[in-house]
Amino acid sequence: MSDLAEKNPRTLLTRRRLILGGSLVGGALVVGYVATNPMQVVGAILQAGGGDPDPSAFGPFIRITADGWVTIVNKQQELGQGIHAGLAAIVAEELDADWDKVRVIDARSNVRAYGVQITAGSNSIASNWDLMRNAGAAARAMFVDAAALRWDVPADKIIVRDGIVSHPISNRSATFVDLLGDASRQTPQQSPVLKQPRDFRLIGTDRVRRKDSLQKSTGAQVYTQDVQRLNMLVAVVAHSPRFGGTLARFDATDALRVKGVVEVFAIETGVAVLAETTFAAIQGRAALRIEWDDSEAEMRSTDELTRYYQDIAAGRTDVEPSEFQATGDGPETPFDGEVAEFAFDFPYLAHAPMETMDCVAEVNGWDVSITSGAHLATIDQVQAALTARTMPGKVNIEVLPAGGSFGRRGIMSSDYLVECVRIAKRMEGRPIKLIWTREDEMASGYYRPMSHHRVWVELGSDGFPTRWRVHTVCQSLLPVGPNLTATEGIANSPYFSTATTVDGKIFTPAFPVIVGFWRSVGHSHTAMVMEHIIDQLARRAGRDPADYRRVFYEKAGDNRRLAVLEELCRRADWDKPLEAGWARGLAIHEAFGTVVGQVAEVRMMEERPVVRRVVSVVDCGIAVAPDQIAAQMEGGIGFGLSAAFYGEVTLQDGLVQEINFRQYPILRMNEMPAVETHIIKSANKPTGMGEPGVAPIAPAVANAVLALTGEATQRLPFLNRDARNSAGFSV
Repeated sequence: MSDLAEKNPRTLLTRRRLILGGSLVGGALVVGYVATNPMQVVGAILQAGGGDPDPSAFGPFIRITADGWVTIVNKQQELGQGIHAGLAAIVAEELDADWDKVRVIDARSNVRAYGVQITAGSNSIASNWDLMRNAGAAARAMFVDAAALRWDVPADKIIVRDGIVSHPISNRSATFVDLLGDASRQTPQQSPVLKQPRDFRLIGTDRVRRKDSLQKSTGAQVYTQDVQRLNMLVAVVAHSPRFGGTLARFDATDALRVKGVVEVFAIETGVAVLAETTFAAIQGRAALRIEWDDSEAEMRSTDELTRYYQDIAAGRTDVEPSEFQATGDGPETPFDGEVAEFAFDFPYLAHAPMETMDCVAEVNGWDVSITSGAHLATIDQVQAALTARTMPGKVNIEVLPAGGSFGRRGIMSSDYLVECVRIAKRMEGRPIKLIWTREDEMASGYYRPMSHHRVWVELGSDGFPTRWRVHTVCQSLLPVGPNLTATEGIANSPYFSTATTVDGKIFTPAFPVIVGFWRSVGHSHTAMVMEHIIDQLARRAGRDPADYRRVFYEKAGDNRRLAVLEELCRRADWDKPLEAGWARGLAIHEAFGTVVGQVAEVRMMEERPVVRRVVSVVDCGIAVAPDQIAAQMEGGIGFGLSAAFYGEVTLQDGLVQEINFRQYPILRMNEMPAVETHIIKSANKPTGMGEPGVAPIAPAVANAVLALTGEATQRLPFLNRDARNSAGFSV
């Protein structure tokens, strides 16, 4: 099959690619290695290696050198969230290392050494909590055992603090360096004794700060864009301007005349232009003459798609629903009493990280070398192997920190990385740096899906719901299985606790616009649906929104939300009036195991909301790094406000209209409110913090606007196109 003959090149793994690329894994034959879901592929590389880690007596995550430095190997992707510091602190706490002598390095892809390397779902701390604690405690025990043998004293009489091992009774002590040789010969304990949370000296303190601030402040931090290789070429790709469009034919004559352009050829996703410099590659691409085949492309505009979604929710199309929740009297039971009806429309959203998609790859026979800020390293390793027709163990990925992602670098098709490997295979033996421009990144999709929610609530005489009916229309983020992310944050909501019947349906349309995981995923729209409905119902019942919520939480036995609500009301002075023209809006939402409550102080100016202060309360279990939790809350609120005020990707006859920040503005510094973050003290295991702060801010602002104007928000963003084009409003 020729390059031009393959249709739908951005689809996920195909049967043919899995058979050809995955029949051998790490030297072992995998029988029946055929899957349609990329997650099924992960198990196939458990024998695959990658970049071999340096040997260490203290396990794969800890290296201690003769100069006294403790190096923690970070298996997760550093995307700006500070995960390297959090994971290092967990190890350092149990090891009792000197935090000032702890540094962090990023792990290369290696399943055998580090396990599956996937950074997603705000899960890095939660999924590594036990692993890293045990790694640190086992290493600590090795130093204790070494000291006990050297001094001939009981091990339980030895203490460790800040890298110093001591026996107080005999007044003897030694540093990690002094004991390094003896400790490295000890056998690590399989189940070392862990500290009780009450004994933590590092975790939960403001000492846990980022380890990369200096490099990022001085420009010394290396990103993929900074990577240079001898004899390297820069590649850009001309993609179809419409989703589902394919290449019909092209003429590279003019492109090859551009100084510095070396090669031009077709690949499955478009036309690749290779040059000695980025500028030459972009100029060469601009000189291409291309004809696209739009026979299977999406040609509709956003207004048409919105009407289509509304028709689907109303049952006027042939899109069949599936149930996501059904309790009580059964589906479509007629309403008996007072019914409140709500409808919400949410747009496509781009990820728009500061560092656009980029990758460096070189293919030499069976060996593939990749440098990239990839946060699904394990899946990327498989996808690269399939593309290069080699074994996953022959793919070595050097994982660099990324200049943001918000989910864009976590696409299971590994689209940009596969594209780079595909080009590198054509140019075997020569390093290739693939660069996507801002326009490439924003026009190429993997957007947060647009969605439509239509909700009917039957109310009892007390003003509380007795029946819920929810219809959600949203594309699926996965190629197989139920479309559960569309209703995460709605399914099993505590707001259903007063109802006898809940009837929830998901409608999943399919068409060429490609969608992907976006920071907070389904919660990015479902929080708005539930929290804004609850405020409207509270006002309809003549109840204070906080008191109204309290009834639901008590009925549901949701003690975490109750605790967050009480602390939030206290911290935000909920019961105290604001000056004229200002109002507070409240929202509480759980995502990725974390409960976040936010109160926004808002006024209206020239028909647009202005937010001056946000008070946040978070229950995320044990707070490993309070300063980073506050930073994530602040960043999540800024990110969420950007989307709520300005975020919208639209199509006109199938063509994306927002291809740079000029058309897709983000929140400016003068628009960012003051943020206060308060953490609920907890002894529970840590939960996620990278995404939960995003979801509640839009409904908090919408609820404040409701209090000010009496008008509900039925669609996001808050601002229309004209207002978005004049971004930069001053408080």
